[in-house]
Parts: sequence; structure tokens; C-alpha cells
Amino acid sequence: MTFPSSINRTERLTAEEERDMARKIRAAEELALEAVETIEEAQEVLARRPERAERTRAGAVDRLEESVRLVQIAARKDPNLRENARKATNSWRKAEELRWRLAMSGRRIAHGEARKLAGPFMDEEDLVQEGYIGLLRAAKRFDPDRGIRFSTYARWWVRAQMTRAIDHTGRPVRLPGCAVEQTRNLRKAMKRFESMGVEYSIADLAEEVNIDKERAELLLSQGNTISLEQPVDEGPRPRPLDRFLSDEDAPQPDIEAIYSQELRRMENAFEHLLNERQRFVLTRRYGLNDGEFRTLSEVGKEMGLSRERVRQIEREALNRLRENSSIRSDSPA
Repeated sequence: MTFPSSINRTERLTAEEERDMARKIRAAEELALEAVETIEEAQEVLARRPERAERTRAGAVDRLEESVRLVQIAARKDPNLRENARKATNSWRKAEELRWRLAMSGRRIAHGEARKLAGPFMDEEDLVQEGYIGLLRAAKRFDPDRGIRFSTYARWWVRAQMTRAIDHTGRPVRLPGCAVEQTRNLRKAMKRFESMGVEYSIADLAEEVNIDKERAELLLSQGNTISLEQPVDEGPRPRPLDRFLSDEDAPQPDIEAIYSQELRRMENAFEHLLNERQRFVLTRRYGLNDGEFRTLSEVGKEMGLSRERVRQIEREALNRLRENSSIRSDSPA
């Protein structure tokens, strides 16, 4: 994937330019779809239906991306598929480049929201990076036919990405993403009832968020700290959390075997999920080949890119690895 060497070169877009770029993205995606939809390796993925109704384009775009990747792999063995793979790859790269430009046209939103939300748990610079992730997610979902500007649509995604990151960082014990979202929705429901002057109970809040009453009570009881003496199970002899903490002096499993297995999985994920530039950044940053960690500036000098651009590529790669489950499976997706 080819991106501009600096995000600062991406200009702000007018409403018409935003819609025009979104339509170009869709046209490029349609060309990629035409190139792969008749190929057996892609048909199963494209025909896959989500368990719940999709409210955005993101699911269809993800399936198309996976289909293009599968066709690329199949073309290595079957020369007859190489032309389709080439067309699909070129069209997909074009769509990705346009999507990047659309997302970065709203970078001022990320900086503005970061200034508002910066605090003791996350500084402004880290929040800006989370904001860029939100912009990329918004660009993947943006529909120009809905009559709303991308800058307006993207602001919600930027803020949601930032607040989710703050929720995770602000807790000594990290909660699952679904629990964070449900807690936030419960507190929104509380504010809504209070603003209307309506009395409410935990059961009312749970019904509003569509979860069990017991789960609502648990989520609302969680603060930003957890006591080591807090019981973690039920029964006549509940055990506190500190009983489950690891003992550094206790015998450990064969660490080398675990590291070797995880490294093989990581290499497999790198090959199938990341492009060449993303692989290079992670490899150099974390010393995966030589054990020597490098700063963003050092990697940037090697690639001829700015420190900020290297940071963005690193975040994109890490985000892709986190979101794709194949890094924790025995075979690639």
C-alpha cells in the first residue's frame, strides 16, 4: 500500500470533494470485486453473511479485502488467476490510497478532540494517534449518499476511539471492549433518566441497554481500582484476587517453547495480514530480527519518512494484528 510520505500534505476537502472521493473509493472497490467475484477462493468469503444486520459498509469492505488477499495467494499457484489478482490488487490499492486521503483530510478533528480529552491517563500525542485510527474506521464506513459530511460523521468515530482508549488505559485491570461500551451506555442511560427527572432502578437501566440486571449491577460497581482482597468467585469459601496472582519464584513452563510457538504464529500473521512497509516498521522497531529496538526517528531515517508517518504505520499494523484473530490460530484467516 502506498501512502503519502507526510500526513500534512493531505489537504482539507470541501463537502463536494468528500462525496466525490467517497464515490471514487466505491468505484475502485467495485473494480476489485469484479476481478475476484468469479474466483472460487473468494466466492465463499463474499457470500458469507454476518450474524446480525450490518449498519455500515465496513463488513462488506472487510470481506472484499479478505477475498483480494485469498486471490493473491491462489494466483501464486495458478497462473490463470494472475491477471485477476493484478487487477484486484491495483484496484484495492487505489481504494486504500483514496480512503487514506479521505481520512487524513479530517486530521484536524483528531487534534481538536485530543486537546479536549488529554489528561493524566493519556497525553495529547497518544490520543491523536487513536484519533487517526478512528478516522480510518470512519473512512471505511462513510456513505456519501446519506447526505452527511465526512467531517461530521468522522468526529463521532474519533471521539469514540479516544474515549475507549482512555477507558482501557485508566484501569489497572483492563476490561473487555464490550464491557467498556456497556458501562458507558449504562451511564448515558442514567444521565438521560436524570435529565428527564424520572426515577429509575438498575433493572430499568439494564433494560435500556439490553443486558441482564446482574451484569448491569456488576458493571456499575466497578470503579477504576480493584482490591486484591475482593472475592472473585462464589461459594462458602470465596477466594480473593491475590490468590490468583503469579508467583515469580514458582517453577515456570518451558518459556523457550512458548516463545518459539508464538513467534511462528506472529510470522504467519505478518505474512498474511501486513504489507511490506508495515512488516518492515514492526521488525525494525521491536528488533524482531536482531533483538535491537529502534526509535521512530531511526526507522524513519532508514525509510526516508517522517517520525510521525512511521508512528502511523506502526499503529495501523498493530491495530490490524489486534483486530484479526488469525494471530491466535493455527492457520491464517
